[in-house]
Amino acid sequence: MRVAMYYNNRDVRIEEMQTPHIGPGELLVKVMASGICGSDVMEWYRIKKAPLVLGHEIAGEIVAVGEGVKRFKTGDRVTVAHHVPCNTCHYCLNGHYSVCETLRTTNFSPGGFSEYTRIPQINVDRGTFILPEEVSYEEGTFAEPLACTLLGQRKAGLQPGHSVLVIGSGISGLLHIQLARALGAGSIFAVDISEYRLKIARQAGADFAIHAKENVPDYLRKNNNGRLADIVIVCTGATPAVQQAFNTVDRGGTILLFAPTEPNVATPMNLWDLWRNCNSVIMSYAGPPDDTARSIELIRAGRVKVKELITHRLGLAETASGFKMVAEAKESIKVIIEPHR
Repeated sequence: MRVAMYYNNRDVRIEEMQTPHIGPGELLVKVMASGICGSDVMEWYRIKKAPLVLGHEIAGEIVAVGEGVKRFKTGDRVTVAHHVPCNTCHYCLNGHYSVCETLRTTNFSPGGFSEYTRIPQINVDRGTFILPEEVSYEEGTFAEPLACTLLGQRKAGLQPGHSVLVIGSGISGLLHIQLARALGAGSIFAVDISEYRLKIARQAGADFAIHAKENVPDYLRKNNNGRLADIVIVCTGATPAVQQAFNTVDRGGTILLFAPTEPNVATPMNLWDLWRNCNSVIMSYAGPPDDTARSIELIRAGRVKVKELITHRLGLAETASGFKMVAEAKESIKVIIEPHR
């Protein structure tokens, strides 16, 4: 079978690999769609394990079922989570699924930029979900990133009527905007350095779109009843964005750091202001199985319109072009790879 082998952001090659053999409790999935995630082009992180086949936002058709599998059959349309928790460790039992050691080590193989992938037994058990008829394969690839978004907003304590500022209007920021709107947020503000992305943010449901060079705190006060934002969600690893978050969160508000910086990046914090203003700073990544199920239902019901965020659909042979577009972050939002196109 063909795979797109990642060497670095500028070197993604189509290579041949043996189609995986499955064992008891496993599945073989024909990958019909796989989304390029922003984390796929975090070269400083990915290159340490290169060469490898990336792609963790997948949807496809089951073409082989291992001995003992009862819940699934050949022909089923599914989406699969690559990281799944153990559900029994101290961290899982306290709701901190993202730091579960099992979650950090599970995966399917190869990644989704391939024609077929093997789903291990633990992923079959708690990370494989049937796609409703109303949800297309390309929409199904959003189940994983939307699950991450759901977890983040729950941890941030988003409530109906809260004002929300999203810094960074790439795919993560746009999902946060759509989800916040679906969950009943009040005014939603989007910030970015790209006019193209600010235009998409407005279409996704932002009430206000602000260029990062503007005085964002003043803009908030003028358009949010004299107040800063109840919740600030940082969807870029740029350190100026983190500083912007501290300057734009209201008293009693929460900052959600949703995107990582590179390792060893430090940014100053005014601890007195955080203490005096009773602010919370939280982090979130990954999404547990329950949130994946919820994300599929939100997509099915049309409450989060993920199809509107797809700007490019490419065949497997064009994966390198897709990586270039996502890495450059110019006029693309979501790039979907269709391995059997």
